[in-house]
Amino acid sequence: MTNNVKHNLMIALLMVAGVVLIALSLPHDTEQMATLLSHEVGKPWRNPTLIAPFDIPIEYDQVTKDRITDSVNANFVHFYKLDNQLGEQKLMQLNKALSNQPSLPVGVRQHVLTLLERIYDDGIINTEAFEQIEAGKMQHVSISDGSAQRVVIATDHMHSVKQAYEQIDSALNGSPYREVVMQVGLNDYLEPNYTVDEEEDSKWYNDALNTALTPPTNHMVQMGEAIIFTGNVVTPEKDAIIKTYKRMVEENLQKRRGTNDYTLLGQVVIVAILLLVFYVFVRLMRPRVFNNKRRMTFLITFMTLMVVAVLWIVRFRSNYLYLIPFAMTPIIVSTFFDARTSFFVHLIVVLICSLVAREQAAFIIMQFLAGSVAIASMQELSRRSQLVRCAMLIFVTYCVSFVALELVRGIDINNVDWHYFIYFGVNCVVLSFAYIGIFIVEKLFGFTSTVTLVELSDINTPILRQLSENCPGTFQHALQVANIASEAAVKIGASSQLVRAGALYHDIGKIENPAFFTENQMGVNPHDALSPEQSARIVIQHVTDGVRMADKARLPQVIKDMIVQHHGKGVTKYFYTQACKAHPDGEVDASLYTYPGPNPQSREAAIVMMADGCEAAAKSLKEPNEQNIRTMVNRIIDGQIADGLLREAPISFRDVETIKRIFTERLRSFYYTRISYPDDIRPKPKEEEGVKGNV
Repeated sequence: MTNNVKHNLMIALLMVAGVVLIALSLPHDTEQMATLLSHEVGKPWRNPTLIAPFDIPIEYDQVTKDRITDSVNANFVHFYKLDNQLGEQKLMQLNKALSNQPSLPVGVRQHVLTLLERIYDDGIINTEAFEQIEAGKMQHVSISDGSAQRVVIATDHMHSVKQAYEQIDSALNGSPYREVVMQVGLNDYLEPNYTVDEEEDSKWYNDALNTALTPPTNHMVQMGEAIIFTGNVVTPEKDAIIKTYKRMVEENLQKRRGTNDYTLLGQVVIVAILLLVFYVFVRLMRPRVFNNKRRMTFLITFMTLMVVAVLWIVRFRSNYLYLIPFAMTPIIVSTFFDARTSFFVHLIVVLICSLVAREQAAFIIMQFLAGSVAIASMQELSRRSQLVRCAMLIFVTYCVSFVALELVRGIDINNVDWHYFIYFGVNCVVLSFAYIGIFIVEKLFGFTSTVTLVELSDINTPILRQLSENCPGTFQHALQVANIASEAAVKIGASSQLVRAGALYHDIGKIENPAFFTENQMGVNPHDALSPEQSARIVIQHVTDGVRMADKARLPQVIKDMIVQHHGKGVTKYFYTQACKAHPDGEVDASLYTYPGPNPQSREAAIVMMADGCEAAAKSLKEPNEQNIRTMVNRIIDGQIADGLLREAPISFRDVETIKRIFTERLRSFYYTRISYPDDIRPKPKEEEGVKGNV
């Protein structure tokens, strides 16, 4: 398996792990994403402003519900079943019983049967219902026709069993055959043919009650409308709406649990797509970052941990989302990477975290603006005061954008929830401590921040003080290289702080043998007593000595890179030429006179190499005028290019021309030619002038 395949596999595994961790941290249903709905009627609403995610009917409060229920109970027409067969059966049974009475005339028998038939036609109902009819509480009953329709009939002609018996008895009063009729047990043939239809009655009653309790269609909170603002008092009406909202959410959750729930799948897909977009951006737009295992590990790990931390914090309180300093992401990332990469990482983090934001559009806009301000105000972090200024600017950005978004939503300026300004303040206070995060990242991933480079550029550090004491000439050389190199870095958009720090430390290895380097010699050259090979070995040794000293001083890797790359794989041409002259007929091994390298791998290392060569050569000029300096600069840098020393550095020909121009201007100011002053001419005494005048 090639290194490239291993690298891609590592990145893929990191991204898969990131997707899994983020997806597991995301809430998997609407209930977990919503704000806790705990509240008290008559008390202020302490939760964030509640926005309707769907249309919510405004239900009546309990007092109104009770009144409507009483009205439905009073006006509801109950359902009864009519048994048409019962009357016919009882008539047949009574007819048979009366036929067994031979003394009863046919006319009387027929009269009794007619009375009973008429009573069943009017209807017999149970005693309890008949009492309600007499009291005027049940003037009608409903009869279901077996379909969705019903028939309403009056109850004023209905009888109870007792009243039916009394009516027949009253009709026979005075008849000589009354006793004969009563002997057959007339009560046995009287039975209610109207009975309560419990199924239909319950169905129609519930429908009537639900219809009465259902508010009009225009009486609802529309989707996107505010149910209640933070700080508003919870009235009975608002309480009813909140409870309706909670019930509808729970019903939706129950329905989703009963079917296939694809929430987790959707979250995984969204997170995977966003991380894939980040992968494509880095691979296409930042190949050097993509090919660096440590940098890619940091970016993916940082994004994952940031998002997971946010999601777990929001699980406790959703409005804590605005306490989280999202702008810390671009600040930390831009400290070690370029502004575009930091902005892209910030955007990915914000988009994923917006999945748990109640007002997603507002959240994204506010964090987008805050991140942009952070990047613009922290282009090169070198002082603590920059973080404080950045935090203040972000606080203003949050406040202004929040108020503007509230006004866009149509909320009156007096109803803006000012509690959020406290969240923004806490957010920015935490943001001002981003130094801690930068320090942790430096230690864990071996990065070097601009703050560290500024600290290293202090010439009072132990190793630079040792350089100035033991190698004063080298120290002055390092200072001048740092000055011209950092100015060139600014002009071409490279890291000036990295260039300055690297230039100050690039020759610290000369501390071991200061006298063997021209700038430190005091009239005696120890190389005169050595062979070219020995001299070259000592000179080349300053690179490895420098790395060893940097390790001992725990200098960052970027400084060590400057030390080993500032000569690249160049040749010590002076000693190599001497060796060639000493052996005109033999072959000289060039590797003995070649620095170990590697060649510069960054623009900053390339600038230090060019500045080192040009500054050293400028000192050898007998007449350091502008033309001679320009010629020398072109010769040194063109020679490095011709030798292939700058081939691996990502630097353009335009950058090289800019660097040449800056070097020429700065070196000319360093080595300007002073004007020649004439010898002092003392004024002669007047007496002498007079004498001479008389001669």
